[in-house]
Amino acid sequence: MEATKKKTKAQKQESINAGAIKSAYKTYLLTEGKKPVSIFSFCKDNEMAETDFYNFFGSFEAVEKSIWESYILDTTSRLSADKDFAAFTSREKLLTFYFSLAEVLKTDRSFALHQLQNVKVTAGTPAFLKSFKAAFEDWVEGILNEGKATGEIAKRPFIEDRYSSVFWIHLVFVLNFWTRDDSPNFEKTDVAIEKSVALAFDLIGKGVLDNALDFGKFLYQHSKL
Repeated sequence: MEATKKKTKAQKQESINAGAIKSAYKTYLLTEGKKPVSIFSFCKDNEMAETDFYNFFGSFEAVEKSIWESYILDTTSRLSADKDFAAFTSREKLLTFYFSLAEVLKTDRSFALHQLQNVKVTAGTPAFLKSFKAAFEDWVEGILNEGKATGEIAKRPFIEDRYSSVFWIHLVFVLNFWTRDDSPNFEKTDVAIEKSVALAFDLIGKGVLDNALDFGKFLYQHSKL
C-alpha cells in the first residue's frame, strides 16, 4: 500500500508541468471567479509543492501572461504549418491570422471572457496581455515589412513606424467585438474582421490617404501665395 502511494505521488510529480499549472489556474479562476488567495493555497489544492510551481512561474501574473502569449504562438504555429500561407499577400495573411486566433480563443472562451471583460481600446495594456501584445506586434511587424517590400503597403515616413501599434489597437477592437458577439459560430465577428482588415489595408495601401497627404503638402507649400 505504501509503495502504491509513493508511486502515485511520483506520477503526480511527473505530470506537473507548465501546461498542467496553467490548466489548473484557469479552472480555479473560472470556478471561484477570482484569483487564488496565494500560491501556497493554490499548490495545496492541486497537490503540488510550491517549488513545483516556481520551477515554471514566479507569480500568477506570469501564469496569465504565458497563457495569453500561447494563444499568439499557437496561432502563428498553425499558420506556419500551412504550406499555402507563405504565398498569401500581407492582407490575406493578417485576415487568416485573425480567423485562426478566433478559433484558438474559442476553445478557451470562458477564460478569455473573464480576462477581457474590462479591457478597452482606449485604456492601457493590462499586465496579462503584455506578452500577448509583444508577440503580436513582433509577428505583425514582419507581415507589414513584407507588404512594404512588395508595394502592397505604402512607405510613409514617420507614419509607417506606428503601423504595428495601430494594428494592436485594431486587435483589441476585434477582441472586444468577439466578447460581445452572440451570433452562431461568431459569424458577426468574422464579418467585422473582414471589413475592418479591408479598411485598414485601404488606408495603409497606396491610394486615398496618399492623395490626401499630397494635397495637404500642396496646401502647406502654397499657403502663403
